[in-house]
Amino acid sequence: MNIDLAEGRCTDAVFTLSPNHDERPDPEDIHGIVIHNISLPPGEFGGHFIDDLFLNQLDTTLHPYFEQLRDLKVSSHLLIRRSGELVQFVPFHQRAWHAGVSSWQGRERCNDFTIGIELEGCDDKPFEDQQYHRLAQVIACLCESYPQLNYERITGHEHIAPGRKTDPGPFFEWDYLRQLLD
Repeated sequence: MNIDLAEGRCTDAVFTLSPNHDERPDPEDIHGIVIHNISLPPGEFGGHFIDDLFLNQLDTTLHPYFEQLRDLKVSSHLLIRRSGELVQFVPFHQRAWHAGVSSWQGRERCNDFTIGIELEGCDDKPFEDQQYHRLAQVIACLCESYPQLNYERITGHEHIAPGRKTDPGPFFEWDYLRQLLD
């Protein structure tokens, strides 16, 4: 796995550009990685609904839960599916809209300086082993490519938006991820 720094792309990822991104205030200011989980509908895996959400193509009539997502404009840099497949929606040097109102290490607006990685999953089910292995591979590659990043600069959405967000949730095995990174 490599990162094309000029393009801000992971070479192993399927790339589909989300319209939900903009320029970072400082494209060189990449100082953290935020881990999330997502499943659409909640607790269901597979299919195209996550992609559709990030591409503003979600048909909100297909499931009652989708109605609340009608006008939502969100994205993430990367999605790791249950199979370990890697999808990239926003180049790393651009700002994905993954964190919302957030604060971490004394800084507000985490979208400005972090890379968002979504794991296909939910708060109440374990993640797949291949997702952890792919995540560790991606993090190692990001840390090699962006000198400001290191293994201490990884956090969960729940930590940067406490009380508002709960992901990656209680089933995310932080110790296992750290073991894979060592």
